[in-house]
Amino acid sequence: MDLLTNTVRPYAWGSTTAIPELLGTEPTGEPQAEMWMGAHPGAPSRIDRAGGATSLSEAIAADPEGELGPAVVEAFGPRLPFLFKVLAAASPLSLQVHPDLVQAREGFADEEERGVPADAPHRNYKDANHKPELICALTPFTGLCGFRRPAETADLLEALDVGGLKPYADILRARPEDEALGEVLTAVLSADREAMAETVDGAAAAARRLAAGEGPYAREYAAYAGIAGHYPGDPGVLAAMLLNVVRLEPGDALYLGAGVPHAYLGGLGVELMANSDNVLRCGLTPKHVDVPELLRVVRFEPTEPEVLRPRTTSGGEDVYAAPVDEFRLSRYVLAPGSEPHDLDDRTPQILLCTDGEITLREVTGGGGGGELVLARGRSAFVRAGERVAVSGSGTLFRATVAV
Repeated sequence: MDLLTNTVRPYAWGSTTAIPELLGTEPTGEPQAEMWMGAHPGAPSRIDRAGGATSLSEAIAADPEGELGPAVVEAFGPRLPFLFKVLAAASPLSLQVHPDLVQAREGFADEEERGVPADAPHRNYKDANHKPELICALTPFTGLCGFRRPAETADLLEALDVGGLKPYADILRARPEDEALGEVLTAVLSADREAMAETVDGAAAAARRLAAGEGPYAREYAAYAGIAGHYPGDPGVLAAMLLNVVRLEPGDALYLGAGVPHAYLGGLGVELMANSDNVLRCGLTPKHVDVPELLRVVRFEPTEPEVLRPRTTSGGEDVYAAPVDEFRLSRYVLAPGSEPHDLDDRTPQILLCTDGEITLREVTGGGGGGELVLARGRSAFVRAGERVAVSGSGTLFRATVAV
């Protein structure tokens, strides 16, 4: 077992207090947005073994099968296939979408062939992998996920009573659903920002007014008004109005597959994803928005977001089901004096304590082994084949591989 030292990313949308509170450290006054746990080359976790301090990525590269197990290496190659994060959003993240595996491979190969520098601001594909992800709320958490039914969005836009929105509402009513969503999103993202500013500001003012009422979309209007407060005049505000607003309570989760537009608006959660950094942005950002490539990747189909709640196994493990092999998220909620729980040791795992204090004990043939105590906010890497039992009082999240 290896205690992890993790990097916290200071993105501008991050909370100044949520991650420090989880870690029991003093806030710096700067935003602290994401704590990365894993072996992603952008910010690999550090471990301390007999040979000295090293990065988890270097340890895996030195002995892939010993760290990951033969099954994981065979399925995904000599790398940890997931990235685990704590995410703390104080303001909205960019509206974005992720490619599927074929799109990622094709897009990456194309940009490599064209010689687009890896750090170029207009580069879309950082790697050849897809990026399905799962967010589980630790506090009340709000986000956008997937397109709403076009006819319902037309109702929402018409109630704002802003002239510049009428053509979009008409399209949403007149065209087949996939065509309508594609046409409106294309029009919004291709429009001149200055020309759109009056419509966006008018829609934001109307949303603030309607959010105070008791209409059918009051919650949605409140979310859109909040977004507009952070991104005044941004056409991405109108793109956001095409999407469902989702609120998660602590313990609820949301799975985000390829092609589904989404954005996190606020809250603290744990996020588990395939080990990729491929993001195509749709707005609410000063970063590059490649509209043609975005339209190739987005799935223009209305969806009803499914809030995931865990299924508890006979062993006391709360499992969040997701249709991917690269990762598996689960949780143990342990009461004082409860019996230890033995963890499956076939694949590598990262364990994170989010509440209380959890003890990890190596299980050996003779019964006794090493011990590691995780306080709130601390995490550990457990190699494949290393049998561990967990006990204590608190909440432990477990990230592992589904193969």
